[in-house]
Amino acid sequence: ITQFVLAELQAIADSNDPTKKIRGKRGLEVIEQLRNNTQISVTILNKNISGIKEVDQKIVVLAKEHNFKIVTNDINLSKIAKLQDIKVLNVNELAFALKPIVYPGERLKVLISKEGKEKKQGIAYLEDGTMIVIDDAKSDIGRNLDIEVTSVLQTTSGKMIFGKKLYN
Repeated sequence: ITQFVLAELQAIADSNDPTKKIRGKRGLEVIEQLRNNTQISVTILNKNISGIKEVDQKIVVLAKEHNFKIVTNDINLSKIAKLQDIKVLNVNELAFALKPIVYPGERLKVLISKEGKEKKQGIAYLEDGTMIVIDDAKSDIGRNLDIEVTSVLQTTSGKMIFGKKLYN
């Protein structure tokens, strides 16, 4: 991890914008957790790239100079680095690839945890956080239900699953 990335995270954590502040603090906490993990070796690289202000561009230049790989959750940094033949592991893409695949017609047992936006809908979640919207399940909040997946919708923020109750 470069010193200039840490400096940017600190600046974000010190921001007046509450959302940015939370993200910056979270980034610093993740780095601290990585450093405390005995199975991971984390080095703080005290090297700057002169003449470039943009942190993303500095990362790309440094990776290219030293044949580093980039690990990020920034989709735009991923795209720019890949265009310059730098190997990139995008953490979001990895998490998405590891999510279980659910198909229409599949049966699941889920806990209805809250009501949905539309009348009579109930909401449940898979272990990975994927939301499931179940028709006519509002009255089942707090109960486990057998459902059948009716459709799966891919959105920019992830996958949404729709289902219907199975009556035994």
